[in-house]
Amino acid sequence: MADKSNAESIIAETQKRISNAFDVFDHESNKTVDVREIGTIIRSLGCFPSEAELHDIIAELEDEEPTGFVRYEKFLPTMTKILLERKFRPITEDLLLQAFEVLDQQKKGHLEPEELAKYLTQEGEPFTQEEIDEMLSAAVDPDKNVILYKEFVSMMTFDDTR
Repeated sequence: MADKSNAESIIAETQKRISNAFDVFDHESNKTVDVREIGTIIRSLGCFPSEAELHDIIAELEDEEPTGFVRYEKFLPTMTKILLERKFRPITEDLLLQAFEVLDQQKKGHLEPEELAKYLTQEGEPFTQEEIDEMLSAAVDPDKNVILYKEFVSMMTFDDTR
């Protein structure tokens, strides 16, 4: 019986986290959020789906007739399942660091902003200019005008202690 009680407690705590995150973006207090905020809400809960996966989640959440809004009663069960199944977990700090080291072919310990921007637009799922600008504003060392990626990686990794 203790296992059932523990499971119920975990579900209740998970749903409280989801509710709190959803409420931040429910600007009209009508249990709906703008569909464009769904990715932000999901990421705030420690899940990091690709853009394609996010698109699939949104398609599942929107009613048969997309209105541009997602209702809480649709979001809660879907997000509860995602969190309990530990889907879309963040990449580890070590793996992210390895990725930067692959890009740093001269083993300088840093990347030039233009170099990273090129990789982000020409390889894989391309970043938008706005995403690149936002990332570079956080990543570029203002004194050296380079990306000291070891520092950047430790700053941007998610502490997954849940």
